[in-house]
Amino acid sequence: MTDPLAVLPLAAAAAGGRVDQHDAARLVAAGLTLLRRSAALVRALQDRRSAILLPTSPAFLVALAASEGRGAVLVNPLAAPPEVAHQLRDAGVGVVFTNAALAPRLPAGTPHVLLDDAPRTARLVVGDAPRDVSLETPMGDALDLEGSEEAEGRDEEAAVVYTSAMDGTPLGAIVTHRNLLSNARATVDAARIAADEHALAVLPFSHLFGLVVAAVAPLLAGGRVTTMDRFHPIRAVELIEREGITLLVGVPAVFAALLQVVERRGTRLQAPALRLCICGGAPLDVALQMRWEAATGVALRQGYGLTEAGPVCLFNRCDQPNRLGTLGVPFPGVEVEARDVATGAPLPDGVEGELCVRGPNVGPGYVGGARGLGRHGEWLRTGDRGVRHPDGTIAFRGVLKAMFTRNGFNIYPREIERAVRELPGVRTATVRAVPDPAREHDIALHVTGDVGADAVKRWCAERLSAYKQPAEVTVG
Repeated sequence: MTDPLAVLPLAAAAAGGRVDQHDAARLVAAGLTLLRRSAALVRALQDRRSAILLPTSPAFLVALAASEGRGAVLVNPLAAPPEVAHQLRDAGVGVVFTNAALAPRLPAGTPHVLLDDAPRTARLVVGDAPRDVSLETPMGDALDLEGSEEAEGRDEEAAVVYTSAMDGTPLGAIVTHRNLLSNARATVDAARIAADEHALAVLPFSHLFGLVVAAVAPLLAGGRVTTMDRFHPIRAVELIEREGITLLVGVPAVFAALLQVVERRGTRLQAPALRLCICGGAPLDVALQMRWEAATGVALRQGYGLTEAGPVCLFNRCDQPNRLGTLGVPFPGVEVEARDVATGAPLPDGVEGELCVRGPNVGPGYVGGARGLGRHGEWLRTGDRGVRHPDGTIAFRGVLKAMFTRNGFNIYPREIERAVRELPGVRTATVRAVPDPAREHDIALHVTGDVGADAVKRWCAERLSAYKQPAEVTVG
């Protein structure tokens, strides 16, 4: 019989951790109960994937458990309706787990489950009439969580995340239970996460960095996770100080915003429990690292990863010095090399090349066999440039792929340009990155044709995620 702890949500529930006021095991049990009590749901998911369109919340773990046995498309709650529709159609989604606030973004007639009241009840909107389902688990119907805590993880789809829109259309990157569990366990090792960990989850769980590092890893260790459905820096500082947060995971824009709150009030962060701050998702400025440690007394440790690699590849480990300006060393079980862009040949220390990754964290590919980031044999090409130092640390040197970051999210110019060119009257559309110290980059859009700037902005608002909205639109 397959080890139950080889499945991501069951493994996350096994160590007795909590998400907000809920036991993780209770959340997972609620998801499995939903499947068991909903024949219509099971039929709708037959030979189909599920999708999760939810904010960062305990309900996310319920949805992951209810997706057991099939890949769950993790849809960013900031996505616009056309983006949501593309992902559901491309991935062959049968049912979406969501809430009442986000359900209007779904295409009309999409079968969905509202989890506003999870883990107590769920509302199925499948077929003609909505139906409420109790998720209460009867006494004696506990989860069977006996198994190996080091179970490798099934080589079956656990999640699909849309990314890599270098050619204008996002691709669904597939990651397996093995990919995600290996990465979460490596996080526990490299970050020295223990059962008394209390993480503040400020990133969307649709972002693998937020899901794996801020949620699954602490739960595997038996720790606590406090969620924020939407990041607000003042509220986050209050939670860090009041709730005894020990672990904070964010992108550079998150730490810059928190630092601004702390510096404005003129006192150090009053958080003696805080021990570990992890930053990724975009290049981290050394000046921000130094300011953060001066204001909080806690080092800001940088890492690096990508969705296709489940996601973390490099990190400034807690048992080693925090080497500012570097991405750290390879994660446990992961290999990272700088390789020649053309030939794929490994390069010696000090020579810049394309970062390539190999390990159990690397996913099998994309939905429908689409071509995204290529490979050199077993090595995944990241599309990022870097150099390895003699001490084994790796430094970031820029990107080869057509993209940049904004608030930790990847921005693909061709995706925005393609969407804008569909507006009647537009002849050409060109996106460029504008450096911004708070958000890494802002977006400037230049359009030619018989159209006004206001019409372009309205078009973008209707068709693109909130973080893809251009800050500057010029027509001429």
